[in-house]
Amino acid sequence: MEYNLADLFESIADTVPEREALVHLDHPGTGEERRLTYAELDRSANRLAHHLADSGVRAGNHVGLHLYNGVEYVQTLLACLKIRAVPVNVNYRYVEDELAYLYRDADLAALVFDGEFTARVAGALAHTRGLRHLVRVGTGPQGAPEPSLAPVAYARALAAGSPERDFAPRSADDLFIIYTGGTTGMPKGVMWRAEDLFFSGLGGGAPTGEPVTRPEELAERAAAGGEGLVFFPTPPLMHGTSTLTLFIAFNYAQKVVLHRKFAPEEVLRTVEREKVTAVSLVGDAMLRPLVDALAGPLRGTDCSSLLAVSSSGAILSEAVREQFARLVPHALLINNFGSSESGFNGTATADSGPAKGFRITVNDGIAVVDPATREAVPPGGTGRIALRGHVPLGYYNDPAKSAETFFEAGGARWVLLGDVATVDEEGVVTVLGRGSQCINTGGEKVFPEEVEEALKAHPDVYDALVTGVPDQRWGNRVAAVVQLRAGAGALTGDDVRAHARGRLAGYKVPRTVVFCDLVQRSPSGKADYRWARRTAEEAASPP
Repeated sequence: MEYNLADLFESIADTVPEREALVHLDHPGTGEERRLTYAELDRSANRLAHHLADSGVRAGNHVGLHLYNGVEYVQTLLACLKIRAVPVNVNYRYVEDELAYLYRDADLAALVFDGEFTARVAGALAHTRGLRHLVRVGTGPQGAPEPSLAPVAYARALAAGSPERDFAPRSADDLFIIYTGGTTGMPKGVMWRAEDLFFSGLGGGAPTGEPVTRPEELAERAAAGGEGLVFFPTPPLMHGTSTLTLFIAFNYAQKVVLHRKFAPEEVLRTVEREKVTAVSLVGDAMLRPLVDALAGPLRGTDCSSLLAVSSSGAILSEAVREQFARLVPHALLINNFGSSESGFNGTATADSGPAKGFRITVNDGIAVVDPATREAVPPGGTGRIALRGHVPLGYYNDPAKSAETFFEAGGARWVLLGDVATVDEEGVVTVLGRGSQCINTGGEKVFPEEVEEALKAHPDVYDALVTGVPDQRWGNRVAAVVQLRAGAGALTGDDVRAHARGRLAGYKVPRTVVFCDLVQRSPSGKADYRWARRTAEEAASPP
């Protein structure tokens, strides 16, 4: 047995077959809950795996998962891994042209999709090549054009497949591809070896305690330990945070709860009903609505089971953290640092905040390096974060970007992240922000994340994104797109700037402030900076 995700899941399923593995509480069509034990989930994944194999999907072929959260997503994910096919996450918000790009770039051989997306799949299919098998969950909307390639009904595929586990041997080298969100450019497929993902993104099979030292140890721990932990990944499974949370829970032989879509009040009801112990989410865009619900219509909800709430992919602001801590004081609130390219890299220190930035304590596998020489910067220096060891192989189908991001040094593989940071004498790293979003205004560098955190500390600001817009004098000037809290009083750009001046150096204060009804983010809560820049440029005029 190797560090292969399908092998590891099967070892857990064999060890605790009757333990509840998966709960889906809002299945479309019926609104009823679905509950599967580890044995039931394993057998259903076997069925779909056999259907895919019988339909010509081979080891190494890429299978797209164009699905909402649900049992079908998890079954498809496991089915791909069982036959050594490569699962590829598909952003369900993509329109036809974006889907066609991703289908082509990922070289999809098969696609499993929700019926709601039938028209978009049909349109994208006309501009792709090599996609030869479709499986549809549910039915398409009435009158929607059908794909030129007739889809097989998911229920039929499941019923026709064998439940037996008679698959070929697998490898620790089997691939798992996570496509990035593409909020600052076209999405890229990050190629992970199964073993590397297990030890980097999944914590080596140990959400708490020491990583395992051999694959068999995972099942031994499951046999020795009990149940009782309930993981609730609230972002879409097509976002890496939720998929990795799912596997961490399975590796720990615990239960996972899913909702089809994020609905704050329903999330809180589920925490109370299912005695959820761990919630994962992405930034203020997801935690703030939960805080508002707890302080308002869901006041009094029993969250006593909740041990931890963790954020990955976006930093939780100090203002929202403080509000949550007042409402759920016993729960640990964790700001994780990581990415699709690096897995989990560290957790923010207790003193992180507007005054000191996003500070993380790191191990000797992480360094702040000069991006040109890729050598470590001295204490006090500024560079980009790099990680060595269990890192991805590169970007699929993109050798040029792979060469920019992944490199070898000192006999180890490294990934150079886009995050700019400094490091102090004690080795504490302060993350300044994404280098690609850095605003150069009159020679001064401004990182949007710092300004956004300062703006969201205003009691009437619900959300904000910060970007740069062209300026004849300064090259670029700082612009903020601001969403006010419902019921907030009249707030002007001058009010926002006055608030920011008490927290930021003058050159960081937004010279342009644009108010909007809703700040646009991905379904997982990640910032859409392309939208923010376009919105600010369209509305901007020199103050």
